[in-house]
Amino acid sequence: MAGQFEATTEIDRPIEEVFAFLADGTNDAKFSPRVQAIEKTPAGPTAVGTVFRSTVKDAGMTTKREFRITELEAPRKVRWAEVSKNTVTASEGGYDLETVADGRTRVRIYNVLEGHGIGKLLVRFAVGAARKDAPAFGERIKKAVEAS
Repeated sequence: MAGQFEATTEIDRPIEEVFAFLADGTNDAKFSPRVQAIEKTPAGPTAVGTVFRSTVKDAGMTTKREFRITELEAPRKVRWAEVSKNTVTASEGGYDLETVADGRTRVRIYNVLEGHGIGKLLVRFAVGAARKDAPAFGERIKKAVEAS
């Protein structure tokens, strides 16, 4: 069983700045308290095929995560897929960006969570927790981008 969560926020920055911040996945640690460490391979600008490896803490458990960029259309779209093998993974996710009034940018983030093994029993709880946190997650993204 899989489930999706999403959040939408408006950021007081031009779309190009927001895209640059979000496409650099190493910035995830600035708005996701679960990310303890993150690195990018290869070095240089993010492109299709770029991999972000992170150490995250969820529900008291520390795990290693690996996400590959699958689509990148500046300045409007970023897509990724988790390639690591954990009990619950984000099989797909992304950002959709659009310009709104006064040079602001609307950002929609989503992730499709999927369970593997015992994770098939846990994914429903993970999706529920992610949906509950989604508005706050959107606000954390907004604050991080605006502070950059």
